[in-house]
Amino acid sequence: MMFQLDFGDRRPVYEQIKEKMKFLIIGGMLKDGDRIPSVRDLAISMTINPNTIQRSYKELENEGYIYSRKGAGYFVAPRSETEKNDPAELIARFTDTATELMYLGKSREELFSIIEKIFEGGNNNGDN
Repeated sequence: MMFQLDFGDRRPVYEQIKEKMKFLIIGGMLKDGDRIPSVRDLAISMTINPNTIQRSYKELENEGYIYSRKGAGYFVAPRSETEKNDPAELIARFTDTATELMYLGKSREELFSIIEKIFEGGNNNGDN
């Protein structure tokens, strides 16, 4: 299995799977052209309904993170395909998150530091 799910999380399982797969792709653990587990294999290994996996994969495909080849399975899409997506929703979420962090007392410098660490390739969970 590639990742663990949190069954105490209020989000639907398909959203968690989608998020974890995106994390693996964005983090470089899955590279362009890498084959990802089939719907059936992942469903069996995680003891989850295949329809749940299928929904996650379809959303990832619609967002340009993966693609399917009939009879061959699902693969990580080239980054150039993902970059065609409109980032407006991500920017809106980023703005909302930054605004909330400011409300909770994070300074401009702390937020800039987090962004700098991201660009430097560091893993920052927001704790400074």
